[in-house]
Amino acid sequence: MNNAASDERRAAWRMAAGGALLGTLGVFLLESGSDAASAAWFRCAFGLLALTLWARVTARAPLWQLPPGALGRVVLAAGLVVLSWVVFFAAIQRLSVGLATVVFHVQPLCLMLAGAWWLGEPLPRARIAAVVLALLGLALATGLFGGGAAVSVVGVALCGVAVAGQTLVGLLLRARTPVPPLALAWWQCAVGSLVLWPWLLLGGWPAWGPAWGWLAALGIVHTGLAYVLIYGGMSRLTTSRSALLQFVYPAVTLLCDALVYERWLSPAQLLGVSLMALALWWGGRSSGTQPGGSLTPPAASAASRPSARAR
Repeated sequence: MNNAASDERRAAWRMAAGGALLGTLGVFLLESGSDAASAAWFRCAFGLLALTLWARVTARAPLWQLPPGALGRVVLAAGLVVLSWVVFFAAIQRLSVGLATVVFHVQPLCLMLAGAWWLGEPLPRARIAAVVLALLGLALATGLFGGGAAVSVVGVALCGVAVAGQTLVGLLLRARTPVPPLALAWWQCAVGSLVLWPWLLLGGWPAWGPAWGWLAALGIVHTGLAYVLIYGGMSRLTTSRSALLQFVYPAVTLLCDALVYERWLSPAQLLGVSLMALALWWGGRSSGTQPGGSLTPPAASAASRPSARAR
């Protein structure tokens, strides 16, 4: 029992550390001064390098190996995730690091509704109530009600596109042959590196200097290292504990936004964030799946289960 408890504590710390790293992603994006598509390419390219080296050093099977018949849907899902990364980065540049992340975290509840509509999954009253609560929280968090700083409608719309893309990914990966989460992450980076390459050829490379360090970290730190920590920890934790730890990511994002850029949310917006967090926890608890948002992550380890979504 002691060994089991110790293993669970270590897993919890790993997942929390990965979430904390992801919470700083927006700061690295803004400090790089790069456009959204170029930043997404750097995340994909350096993330691909980091994940490949990690698999090599740890003597794991090549991450590009997939179950039979999974290649087509994995490539399609990877393309949708890359699109979500680009529009989410663009949303951060128009909203703020914290607010864009909070708005994006309505995605698990959208997947819950989409699963009920397209796949005929059960939708009990508790989940419906969670969706209504989350929408109320979203309205408060974006400043639609209760005041607060003016919010970019375009930024919120871009978050909506990112949410839609991630929801489609979740539907693609439900009730199908399980795909290891780090393998899916590898394919996301591979597809993004290829698809976004022409953008850099047309627009030019960023000037050599500090910007390259910020951009490289998006792949090495916020993709390679963060994903390995999160997935390694999540696979050893219960669903309820994983659900709670996934809120480390948006919490750190809001803290970074406040400390680095002095973007403090109004009391009404903080109330909205709290309502969204409660709704996500409640909806995830009642559905037995993992709530939380993943842009970054990501395909979660839950993606290896039939009922899971991609991040």
